Amino acid sequence: MSWSLKVSRELDLRLWAPGFWLSVPCAMVTLWTLILASAAGLAAASPPNIVLIFADDLGYGDLGSYGHPSSTTPNLDQLAAGGLRFTDFYVPVSLCTPSRAALLTGRLPVRMGLYPGVLEPGSRGGLPLEEVTLAEVLAARGYLTGMVGKWHLGVGPEGAFLPPHQGFHRFLGIPYSHDQNLTCFPPATPCDGSCDQGLVPVPLLANLSVEAQPPWLPGLEAHYVAFARGLMADAQRQGRPFLLYYASHFSGQSFSGHSGRGPFGDSLMELDAAVGALMTAVGDLGLLGETLVFFTADNGPLPPGVTHELASSLDLLPTLAALAGAPLPNVTLDGVDLSPLLLGTGKSPRQTVFFYPAYPDEVRGVFAVRSGKYKAHFFTQGSVHSDTTADPACHASSPLTAHEPPLLFDLSEDPGENYNLLGGVAEVAPETLQALKQLQLLKAQFDAAVTFSPSQIARGEDPALQICCQPSCTPRPTCCHCPEPPP
Repeated sequence: MSWSLKVSRELDLRLWAPGFWLSVPCAMVTLWTLILASAAGLAAASPPNIVLIFADDLGYGDLGSYGHPSSTTPNLDQLAAGGLRFTDFYVPVSLCTPSRAALLTGRLPVRMGLYPGVLEPGSRGGLPLEEVTLAEVLAARGYLTGMVGKWHLGVGPEGAFLPPHQGFHRFLGIPYSHDQNLTCFPPATPCDGSCDQGLVPVPLLANLSVEAQPPWLPGLEAHYVAFARGLMADAQRQGRPFLLYYASHFSGQSFSGHSGRGPFGDSLMELDAAVGALMTAVGDLGLLGETLVFFTADNGPLPPGVTHELASSLDLLPTLAALAGAPLPNVTLDGVDLSPLLLGTGKSPRQTVFFYPAYPDEVRGVFAVRSGKYKAHFFTQGSVHSDTTADPACHASSPLTAHEPPLLFDLSEDPGENYNLLGGVAEVAPETLQALKQLQLLKAQFDAAVTFSPSQIARGEDPALQICCQPSCTPRPTCCHCPEPPP
């Protein structure tokens, strides 16, 4: 049985990074895709199944549904064609570790100490265990919870920060980014040693056990899909709803050279095929009418269309908790419940979005604030990942710059942020001045209210914390080698 778009609603959501649109490693363009029989079904007593698909390194303009002329993504394009597109959906930080933490907790990364940058294979820190994840919220509601793919929220002593200790009953995947040892990419050309990072080979974990180190990466996606099918089928047999968090991040040989866009396009093509396989699995189990499917990128039948309501990946946890009938954790949440918007009974309660850089600090606070149609940049800084963009202000050579007054944009007229409303004008309109004062006040109030937790990443690294399939072997890291044979 194949899946059908006749009972689907799809919400395309995009990442707006502070200062510019971009595609950076671990930045995430976001689509929300809801597959359901009717809006009323969401409010029913039986909680829905949830599939959360998380792409890695996917830019806003990389999908055919967003206008890319040569992307081969028929499954994702089908979802987009049958859905409701969000034009104003944001992630709080365009970087792997903090963005994934925000998605799973509904909290700003600075509240959890997940700054600056990302966690490494030997990091002492991780997603604090006192944080309550979406998996923990739904497990308490009776869900069977599982995760496949890239975790990147810490390993810790004895795997203390891994998914099985964060609410996931089952886990199959890589504990961090698979490029955090550049010597382990079969069947790629062997590295000459100049890119050796001195790390253990990338491990594939099944719960807390090493299944292979390194795994046969070209077969990883098929392995992930089989795991996902098994989780869904087991939940159905047990009469339980399920949460599947699917964080794909690698492409295999079967798609190599097929996309016409090089390795990136090949990877995107395989991701699209995996989405199709997951949708087919949901359909084969007869669960299309009771399953929510969200596609995100480190995001009766309901009518297609476009909405300009403001939303964030921080809103995922409170929204899904409401739809599942689960109580919210007793912590400060930065997300809001979007279920009235999804059910067609109301609008998004979100009025503002605050933007932190990848390396934040309490002195400067948020770099940018959006409220309504206006957005102000109080600080800007270039990024090495944006050196290929046309705007030199985005390049790594562009220094951290404070703006007083801030750069101010009307996103309803200028979504590309090309025309500063306060720059080079003889007279500023009263409405613009009022918007400026409001944004300045919002920043001051927000910065005063948010407390940074001590940085987990600043706790440093310990090579002994790197996962090894033979824990007592020497010499490390080279002895940590239990490879998976190719098929």
